[in-house]
Amino acid sequence: MKLNIGCGNDIKEGYVNLDVVDYGGNQIHDLNKFPYPFDDNTFDEVFASHILEHLNNFHNYISEIYRILKPNGLLIVYAPFFLNTKYFGEPDHKIPFSIRTFDNYEYIGNRKLKFYEKWKSDHRTNYKGKAQFEVIEKKFITSHFAALKWMDFIVNIEPVIYERFFAGIFSPEEVYFKLRAVK
Repeated sequence: MKLNIGCGNDIKEGYVNLDVVDYGGNQIHDLNKFPYPFDDNTFDEVFASHILEHLNNFHNYISEIYRILKPNGLLIVYAPFFLNTKYFGEPDHKIPFSIRTFDNYEYIGNRKLKFYEKWKSDHRTNYKGKAQFEVIEKKFITSHFAALKWMDFIVNIEPVIYERFFAGIFSPEEVYFKLRAVK
């Protein structure tokens, strides 16, 4: 089973579509109220496109999504990059997203860590929660304007370095994450 959370008008076939307002064809639930109306380990995939930045508490949301994902279930996230006008131009946005947003929830396992990752693993701020995800993919989406799509390759060579030193000059529009629940 798949969940399209914060679906808005994007009612997806084959998904449970969930939002705070009735868009026709979706279940209604306040996404800032926990628990969500689903049992533990219900979904193979949770699709969250441009919703997480609107919620009140990132940690509570991620913990709840982790709860309702099956082991090895996927979380797909699209969110506006915090330095782009798509983020700060919308007054309803509450949670800024960067390429490092899920670092505190990343499952490390036995893989060799980069310098930054070693430091970050000792300074996690996930409130010692259970939610852990393997990062399958994370990348910037520079633009949906065809003339700028070629920039995706450049900014994603080393996205953490790009974000730190160059994103203030040429800001990507969005960040994308594909995460696997580790249970």
